[in-house]
Amino acid sequence: MSIPYTTDLHQIAPDTYAYLQGNPATGYSNAGLVLSGDEALLVDTLYTLGQTRQMLDTIAKALPAADIRFVVNTHSDGDHWWGNQLVGDATIISSTVAAREMRHHGTEILAPVLSEGADPRLRAILSPFDFSGITPTYPTIAFNGELELTVGTRTVRLLEVGPAHSVGDVLIHVPDAKVLYAGDIMVFGGHGVVHTGPIDNFIHACDVILGLDVDTVVPGHGPVGGKAEVARCRDYLERVRDHATATHKEGKTALESAREFDFSEFADFYGAERVILNIGAVYREINADGTPGPGQLLHQMVDLADEVKAGS
Repeated sequence: MSIPYTTDLHQIAPDTYAYLQGNPATGYSNAGLVLSGDEALLVDTLYTLGQTRQMLDTIAKALPAADIRFVVNTHSDGDHWWGNQLVGDATIISSTVAAREMRHHGTEILAPVLSEGADPRLRAILSPFDFSGITPTYPTIAFNGELELTVGTRTVRLLEVGPAHSVGDVLIHVPDAKVLYAGDIMVFGGHGVVHTGPIDNFIHACDVILGLDVDTVVPGHGPVGGKAEVARCRDYLERVRDHATATHKEGKTALESAREFDFSEFADFYGAERVILNIGAVYREINADGTPGPGQLLHQMVDLADEVKAGS
């Protein structure tokens, strides 16, 4: 089944949907909906109240009887939960560590990037988004390991696979539809990001998906895919790990390592500059002292983006 990568609610299996925003850029995440009778589970809300309202309005028009009883936040990045207040009557669920991270940061994580003194290139990345009116609305149920939910007559499995992309990543498996919602463990067609790692945990999360009986995978960003796309993401992560490990031994900086990364097998991936974040995550793991820090890497990422544009 070929699902168009357009902003809309797309049916991907009987009573099973992906809400796509049709844009691979930062902040345009995907969501999902699992329906049984009039009872529904929503996978993730979106970055802003405007985006989330548009999604909920689209769902209401397409499926007017759908009553969202559960919301599962796949992880603690704002583009997957800052719209929670618009579904605040539902039972909101995440992993325990993701819920802790949400409460620790709220929306304050934006302040350094949006401040007047911030790098204007970083501010430009977030310029399309209106973050006004957001009241952080946190999970009401948190779990460790696995949790099984009943949505109407359907079983939905929640599988914790973090830390990987973030500290508390969760996969949502819908066995009867052979569908998996992967959050940012999967980014199809682009460079996914290892925010926390360790990177071997991220690779293991890919193996978990590959071991499940699923045909359709909804990534956190990018078009809907399947196991071939998952395997390609795994290959990318292995390539990053091996390259970064080798250049670290050679005493090269993360930026030098990123400049030397062989993109040939992933030339069609968008966001090439993000590779420095992933190399930096491997370096942090090896250094075991918190360096290079995420702030430093973000600034180097926009430098690298300028270099990529200049060389294209």
